[in-house]
Amino acid sequence: MINSSSSLSITPIKHSLNAAVRVPGSKSLTNRALLIASLANGTTHLTNALFSDDSRYFAKALQILGFNIQLDESNHEMKVTGLGGKIPASKAELFIGNAGTAARFLSAFLTLGNGEYILDGDARMRERPMGDLVESLTQLGAVIQPIQNSEFRILNSQICPPVKIIANGLRGGKTQIAGDISSQFLSALLMITPYAQSAVEIELTTKLNSKPYVDMTIAIMKDFGVEVERSGYQSFKIPIANYSLRPSTLDLQPTTYTIESDASAASYFFAAPVICGGIVKIENISRKSLQGDIVFLDILKKMGSKIREEQNFIEVASGQHLSGIDVDLSDIPDVAQTLAVIAPFASSPTRIRGIASARVKETDRVSATCAELTRLGVQVEEHQDGMTIYPCKVFKPAIIETYNDHRMAMSFALIGLRVDGVTIENPACVSKTFPAYFEVLDSLR
Repeated sequence: MINSSSSLSITPIKHSLNAAVRVPGSKSLTNRALLIASLANGTTHLTNALFSDDSRYFAKALQILGFNIQLDESNHEMKVTGLGGKIPASKAELFIGNAGTAARFLSAFLTLGNGEYILDGDARMRERPMGDLVESLTQLGAVIQPIQNSEFRILNSQICPPVKIIANGLRGGKTQIAGDISSQFLSALLMITPYAQSAVEIELTTKLNSKPYVDMTIAIMKDFGVEVERSGYQSFKIPIANYSLRPSTLDLQPTTYTIESDASAASYFFAAPVICGGIVKIENISRKSLQGDIVFLDILKKMGSKIREEQNFIEVASGQHLSGIDVDLSDIPDVAQTLAVIAPFASSPTRIRGIASARVKETDRVSATCAELTRLGVQVEEHQDGMTIYPCKVFKPAIIETYNDHRMAMSFALIGLRVDGVTIENPACVSKTFPAYFEVLDSLR
């Protein structure tokens, strides 16, 4: 298989799987480490870093802002020289495509600068709301304005890019943030507020979705020497502090920070033997991962799969029987599509709950997943916060629309490993987080 053409036909694998694969570094950890290393003092080597559209947009934006970011894609390494909370450029226009993480993190990061910055993205990014983050930063003294031109739009009263950040440092103090749109808003605030002019206290005004991503943020902040005081997921206190991986900022030797392999990317290979039968070993990943998506393994186990865990690999084998499940994925919405493509092969219905936030991702993932399952002949009911998927005995050949969403392409390709006639439109969209996905998938043969 290749992913360079406008569509890709998936050829089923007619035998049980017996394969070992490796997946790239975590997108979530790579982007967090890029931001924190840029705020830190001195040089940090990031190893096993992800090189994808999202991380390249982020690294390029930092370079435009004047940071020394050296990229070694062949060795999956990035070298970041931080400037202790200073942003060199006083003026910049940044384009971040549809990289939601970069948009949210940079919007907060830029408030620490001194000057004017414009942040914009592609057509879909201009539909992705960030008003809650803007309001929270405003409470801390930031000035962020929507750019009112012919293409400016406010979606459902929510501010979307492009925006202008008029920066003069961040005052600090108390602020509130909603947690039900995107946990990235809270993560953005947590990571940049050690460099505010006074300590910051953040209070959540709603239930928090995707809690493990916030836990991940707090863990990597601790790795870089900053501890967050918290009251569950209701409030957070961030001290004035400096990030550093070393005992002394006078130590000029670069420090290494290793990025975990991506648990979201691994989920597709956890799922492959469940759909096709057999065994797949995913190397260089552990259940001790900071990433919440690793608990997808618990869901597969409940459905009947067999899981073997070792220190540096995880092995998934198909079980005797695959049962449907009723599960709340509000903490791990990025694996919803992976579960959705397993569900038609189960012996009973699967109900996926708690993923209303997935409607404002790269596409409306709830609606898109239901539409493409229906196209394949699968009976599915769409709900406001998820879907119910019924067992399917006879699939229809179909060209799967991916909506320029990498997770649509990666998940629905799995059905093609077992079912004839599945073609993926725009397979190149996987470059957002996993450029070599189809080559790795092909290695399962």
